[in-house]
Amino acid sequence: MAFNIALSGLNAASSDLEVTANNIANTATTGFKGSRAEFAELYSAAGRNLSSTQIGSGVRLTNVAQQFKAGNVETTGNSLDFAISGDGFFTLRDGQGLSYTRAGAFRQDANGFVVNASGQNLQVFPANANGGFDNSTLSNLRLITSQNAAKATSNVQMALNLPSNATAPVNPFSATDATSFNQATPFTAYDSLGATHSGTVYFVKNAAANSWTARLYVDGVDTGATQPMTFTSSGALATPVGGMLAFPAISPSPGADPLKLSLDMSKATQFGNSYAAGSITADGYPTGTLSSIDVSSSGIVQAKFSNGQSQALGQLAMANFANLQGLRKIDNTNWAASFDSGTPVMGAAGSGTYGSVQSGALEASNTADLTGQLVNLIKAQRNYQANAQVISTDDKLTQTIINIRN
Repeated sequence: MAFNIALSGLNAASSDLEVTANNIANTATTGFKGSRAEFAELYSAAGRNLSSTQIGSGVRLTNVAQQFKAGNVETTGNSLDFAISGDGFFTLRDGQGLSYTRAGAFRQDANGFVVNASGQNLQVFPANANGGFDNSTLSNLRLITSQNAAKATSNVQMALNLPSNATAPVNPFSATDATSFNQATPFTAYDSLGATHSGTVYFVKNAAANSWTARLYVDGVDTGATQPMTFTSSGALATPVGGMLAFPAISPSPGADPLKLSLDMSKATQFGNSYAAGSITADGYPTGTLSSIDVSSSGIVQAKFSNGQSQALGQLAMANFANLQGLRKIDNTNWAASFDSGTPVMGAAGSGTYGSVQSGALEASNTADLTGQLVNLIKAQRNYQANAQVISTDDKLTQTIINIRN
């Protein structure tokens, strides 16, 4: 009997050694979660019929429990490396369905999709037309590889001050005669193809008090209209009401749509004795190429372009479970939902029970601190040696019995 008990102890100690060895072997595995061997005592009789003198029949391995304690977060600088500070898992999809991981080392494949080393697609809540995200569905995160389309300029806002003591020019207006206008204000505009054009607004003081005329030239070409402006005696813009000066459309370059510009002069004033331009802001922008990927702490993935524009590509889909110990372990530091774990509860990072996302960082293995693992290794080794000694002792007792002489 003692042989069998000691043999079960050897098997248990061997299993403990294997679990500890696996923990040690994965100290450098991103997102790895260590395991703990759990054991139970064996009896030859049913549990309800145990007597007070019943001796156990050994030990058995009951479970290899995952330890979901978070590992240290280490900075990498790679924009597609993600770490979770708190609870939750990244959601992955492949041909086998959904799986969940804390290993956030991702890359871009040949088709622009964000995948892990095994080719599993990172899942996000897709962006909707309202600027939010559709939390009812999942989609593969795909980076934009095409250029960001240009937007033609249509509105130019000018916050400026025209001098109240200006006098009307004597000479008829000419864009080439600086004495025929009081002020020229340049700006840059973009056509529908993203080409840049030089715009200039010429301000001419009229003979009537507080009255001005605005002319618009684009690339040295007159748009063919003049727009009157008047100010109150206190220097505020009186007309046009609302401050919008609309000019006829012109064809800036072959292939582009006609460029029709409006000047927003609602912030224009007529004070003092000098001209002053506070700010000139034109909408529109040129074609842009992808320059970086930014991920917020709430998991919102944005593509940023060289033209200063950005576009939301989705929000990382985070998952959590009622019973983490019920998750089914699969390969590559991934887990799958099971009956024991319950269905995944999906949500956004940084909300509810979900941790925040840190871009440019990875979560290290939670066995990276080897001190505890080495102590477990020594204990398992000692247990193995002790059970081996029991077998040796029982062998000597058996040999003694066999050697008895009458």
